[in-house]
Amino acid sequence: MGFQSEVDIAVVGAGAAGIGAARRLIEAGFVSLLVLEGRGRVGGRVHTITPAGFALDRGAEWLHSADRNPLSPLAQQLGFSIHCRPPEWVSRLRRSGETIEAEADWIATRKAQYRARRTAAAEPADRSLASLLVPGGRWNQLLDATSTWGNGAELDRVSIKDNVRYEDSGTNWRLREGYGRLLEVLAEGLPVALEAPVSCIDHSGRAIRLKTARGTVTTARAVITVPTSILAAEALRFDPPLPQKLAAAEGLPLGVDDKLFISLSGSLPGIEPDTFLVGSTTSRETMSYQVRPLDRPAIYCFFGGRWAAALEQEGEAGMFAFAAEELARLFGSDTARHISPLASTAWLQDPWARGSYSYAQPGHADDRAQLAAPVDDRLFFAGEATSPNFFSTAHGAYMSGVAAAEAAINSLRATAATR
Repeated sequence: MGFQSEVDIAVVGAGAAGIGAARRLIEAGFVSLLVLEGRGRVGGRVHTITPAGFALDRGAEWLHSADRNPLSPLAQQLGFSIHCRPPEWVSRLRRSGETIEAEADWIATRKAQYRARRTAAAEPADRSLASLLVPGGRWNQLLDATSTWGNGAELDRVSIKDNVRYEDSGTNWRLREGYGRLLEVLAEGLPVALEAPVSCIDHSGRAIRLKTARGTVTTARAVITVPTSILAAEALRFDPPLPQKLAAAEGLPLGVDDKLFISLSGSLPGIEPDTFLVGSTTSRETMSYQVRPLDRPAIYCFFGGRWAAALEQEGEAGMFAFAAEELARLFGSDTARHISPLASTAWLQDPWARGSYSYAQPGHADDRAQLAAPVDDRLFFAGEATSPNFFSTAHGAYMSGVAAAEAAINSLRATAATR
């Protein structure tokens, strides 16, 4: 699209939050609008690829809390194929070499941890999830691994108070065409300028000036939706500086979660389509596997935390070597004949993301509200990290974008009314 140099409202970032904000602004009748995106595509950390003829979601994959997720009805209205079979994320250990009794003990331990987190969250002081582990506990390593999958970080790095604020109805759906494809469709017709990263937001004068790689944009209001990793590194600067925003972003770093997609010829013994399992129950350096998801000839591998950050350095070959070893241990050495690497991610190395999704460090649970707070009723902030209860999700980001847009609309209308 043509690059506008002067608009009423500018949105920085065309991920889920930016798309949500822009759609709300268009709906409200604001046509003097520009969305500035650093990448050459929309979607941000929600991105679908099709290297094997079917959709693979590199980032967000699940419509979490699908029964209350605002993106669910939009997907239905747009004719997307929704896969409603619930994932078996918890009761899968019998497929990973454990007995039924051990699996029951694992489930009981998870429930005990859930109760302990709720109790600890009510205490005056915040602490890490790791502080609730039973010393020498049988499942401590697997609990740590599940934290790297859910939070992108190990238990010792994650705030209890923040963790318990996350809301999940337990209903999780998938889109056959891909979550990223949904965001692409939702962005159609929006005034998005691609390859236009914003390096500085000058809000010192009456008008806000956004310095981009394609020129300077002047605006009355700005909605900022970039990840906390970008703010904390000051890859996007503010003039005058906003030290409270910088501190909040530093307290809400992005964890690391990556995916390896494996092509599968044939089947694995005793495994039905859409089966979930873990590679090891005794190591936090292990992968979670979806075998033949949506009945596709593939295995989706998921892994996170410090180990994922290290494995990114080894690249796809290193990721595949590790997964192949775990799968051979589970299903026999003959497995190697039936698998080959298909695609992989490296979100920490992605310059526009620098991680996967946010977690709050111990003592920083309230940083989400600080990050979300407007500045001078002219700068508005959105993104999954600003969501108090749906952080780390695409729908949390989308909802935050809508809320920030509504705040910007009210601000503009209030100013107009006083003139």
